[in-house]
Amino acid sequence: MRVLICEDSVLLREGLVRLLADDGHEIVAALADTDGLEAAVADTSPDLCILDVRLPPTWTDEGIRAAIALRSRHPGLAVLVLSQYVEERYASDLIADGQGSLGYLLKDRVADVRDFLEALGRIAGGATVLDPEVVSQLLTRRRRDERLQSLTERERSVLALIAEGRSNQSIAQTLFVSPASVEKYITAIFTKLGLEPDETGNRRVIAALVHLGHDHPGASS
Repeated sequence: MRVLICEDSVLLREGLVRLLADDGHEIVAALADTDGLEAAVADTSPDLCILDVRLPPTWTDEGIRAAIALRSRHPGLAVLVLSQYVEERYASDLIADGQGSLGYLLKDRVADVRDFLEALGRIAGGATVLDPEVVSQLLTRRRRDERLQSLTERERSVLALIAEGRSNQSIAQTLFVSPASVEKYITAIFTKLGLEPDETGNRRVIAALVHLGHDHPGASS
């Protein structure tokens, strides 16, 4: 996989370069800020871009704005955004385009090398992978939504795992229930949320998360 990295911390940037190279990936560019980012993407055609949320010169939202712009100009480009802390607004802005091939993880997750590399593969393959802390905050923020209040505790647990990008099998293993039970929970969740059920894992994650972060256009009010 061809990877472009945009991270201002030299330590983390070089660590990612070494980690990914050791795993057999090609690092096509490693940038300290967004200057030249668009040109680098155009010149190197990466499969995946990894960006820090906060980048020079203001260290506010340069990274997230760059990620949104890249996804607009290069449909299908896989993007992983790394953040020191959960920044719920940025996560909501990023997932709103509904394209998939997207990740939003806390930087601490990089230390769990196996899971981090697995997440990269899933993102590059078209999945949406969100940090569990992000999912938790999105769920908490919309707790007062009447549609969410209608969910049972088990359905809430299933929804949170769906939002993390888990497969039905993974959800079943995590909750110690059968895959058939998971399918029933998912059907109930989408019915209660007023969302059209979908068989593709990526689209159901996007639907759930857009609903949690915003009011999903396809949801009934």
